[in-house]
Amino acid sequence: MNAGQGAEDISRKLVEGRGCFVNDLHLPRMLHLAVVRSPYARARVLKVRGGINASDLKATMSSVGEGESETTGVIQPVFASDHVNYVGQPIAAVLGEDPYSSEDKMSEVEVEYEPLKAIVNPEASLTSTPIHPHTTSNILSTFQLGKQFELPSAVMLEDTLLNHRITPNPLEPRGVVADYDGSKLTVWASTQSVYTWKEGLCESLQLDPKTVRVIQTDTGGAFGSKGEIYPEYVIACHAAMRLKRPVKWIETRMEHEMATNQGRGVRARMKIYSDRKGLVLGLKAELLVDAGAYALGMGGMAPRWIGFQITGPYMIPKVFVDAKAVYTNKVPLGPYRGAGRPEAAMFIERMMDLLADELKLDPVEVRLRNASPAPYTSPLGLKLDPFKPFLQSAAKELGYYEKHQGESVGFSCFVLIPAAQPGESARVAVKNGRIRVWLGGSTHGQGHDVWTRLLISQELDVPQAIVDLEKSDTEQLDEGIGAWGSRSVVEAGTALVEAARKIKARYIQKFGEYSPNELLKHDWDESAFHEEKTQLNAFGANLVTAYLDTDGSVRLKKCVAYYDVGRPLNPSMIESQVIGGSAQGIGQTLTEEAKYDDDGQLLSATIADAGLIPASAMPQVEVKLRHIPSSLPHGAKGVGESPTMGVPPAAVRAIEKLVGRRLRETPIPIELIKLASSPSTVTGP
Repeated sequence: MNAGQGAEDISRKLVEGRGCFVNDLHLPRMLHLAVVRSPYARARVLKVRGGINASDLKATMSSVGEGESETTGVIQPVFASDHVNYVGQPIAAVLGEDPYSSEDKMSEVEVEYEPLKAIVNPEASLTSTPIHPHTTSNILSTFQLGKQFELPSAVMLEDTLLNHRITPNPLEPRGVVADYDGSKLTVWASTQSVYTWKEGLCESLQLDPKTVRVIQTDTGGAFGSKGEIYPEYVIACHAAMRLKRPVKWIETRMEHEMATNQGRGVRARMKIYSDRKGLVLGLKAELLVDAGAYALGMGGMAPRWIGFQITGPYMIPKVFVDAKAVYTNKVPLGPYRGAGRPEAAMFIERMMDLLADELKLDPVEVRLRNASPAPYTSPLGLKLDPFKPFLQSAAKELGYYEKHQGESVGFSCFVLIPAAQPGESARVAVKNGRIRVWLGGSTHGQGHDVWTRLLISQELDVPQAIVDLEKSDTEQLDEGIGAWGSRSVVEAGTALVEAARKIKARYIQKFGEYSPNELLKHDWDESAFHEEKTQLNAFGANLVTAYLDTDGSVRLKKCVAYYDVGRPLNPSMIESQVIGGSAQGIGQTLTEEAKYDDDGQLLSATIADAGLIPASAMPQVEVKLRHIPSSLPHGAKGVGESPTMGVPPAAVRAIEKLVGRRLRETPIPIELIKLASSPSTVTGP
């Protein structure tokens, strides 16, 4: 973006088709990259002849990114050499003068495989021969949280719950353009973080950070899938450096389904202990995470992260979690909107509903009996503000008691933990009467430009129209983290305020009484990095109603959200975020799944097969906000992942009441939904 282009035009230009996405870049002499991929989930690679392959590039993938694992494990090679371990794994790459010629050249690459038995089921993986020959088991990571306990309680209920894997499927698939001038590698990226890209590329290609620049293009959604680097990015940069010509790679939708890191993929065996009044005394969870073929994404740390949140917002005095991640012959597990938060919320909410049914109590009443009226810290260290006042308000605002008697209603609640650590950066520069802003996290559809203008206007008392939010660029802001985990306004927004206040303080120190008009006559440039040390949690609740249509199909009638967002800096975008996230939560509940057969072949290789819901399946979505300002200077809280936490358990519960039997997995098996399709049970819209 040019310095003179107002940030207010960002959304408009995208809607009008005037954006510049990575595939819109056309550089002179640019080559187009196509990737030859494994058709097998598991096989020995006996021969590769042709194209760029492991004999040319013996690099491994960097582990940096949103889900950076703190465990050690088998890191994916950029090109498979001895073995392939998932369908779609890169084997070789070819280059053409245009996308069509590069596709044609893929047939010139010869690969000889020896197929091996794939391990697809995480349960079977625990006792199977190791996928990776030099390892002793398929266990990637193991964590135990809390303390083991025995509790002779009046009620002990157990259940096994499952979230199947999902492919992120943003509107724009992944893509990269790389150019090398003989001394500097410049990379244009569809990304959530130019900084993780730079760090990852330097690590994989052994490059001096001073020789690498990463620039964000317009980015058409991500949901976690664009926060880290992938083999294709490393290959494109390697080819550009070797040939000294620009190289572009744009992912096809089929490639996205098979080779972009997937989310969810967790099984939980839960035990809940309570007295006869519904007061929960203890909780045990045995978690098993399907990490996929390599220790990338968030597979290694997911068991601990999900386990840490397993109590949700409730007072539960005794907790023990035994959590593992295992290798399977699937694409690695990555962060998908919520990244462990929705999984934990689903598991505890399903158990609270089970407890209510067992005791024949109202589900909200059971939750109220386990909600603390004072600040509370879980046995696992999760610090909570008083939850009971919020829950009482949520039941009232959602109209739970008075409006939904006789309907199939699902109610859920959760606590959102934003990814505040390890902080975030911002830069504010004043020049020629305009103010330019760079943030450490890359906006990819969340409307960062709106709250950027608002905060700068408030801090410096200048018109919003003179504030420009620039694309992320590693040469314009030295350090940064990324946009994910409901963290952008929490951390980047705070850093932005701090940078603006530095400029104001410098002005006062130099000139005395502050004057915004005089400020704009001078040049100023300040950066700030903020890391919040306290836990900045926010509560939320959802209510979903379901009915059976006249054709016997399950329909969701209404989805109401009640979320504490602190001070809302961009109310219309919050509503849009909640509606979009609700669509993803409903998709997970009803139809979305990355399906594999017993041989590890992907059965959902097109977007039609992936199960994304059509607009006709969306219920009415109503968004209600609670405003309890945070301790941050702007008063805002995170919100982006809230609907993927709250909507699925509420929707499952609403449908469960229709089908008349316990539902334990998402997406809900279609045969269970059909149980409700007899004409006598049709309830109408």
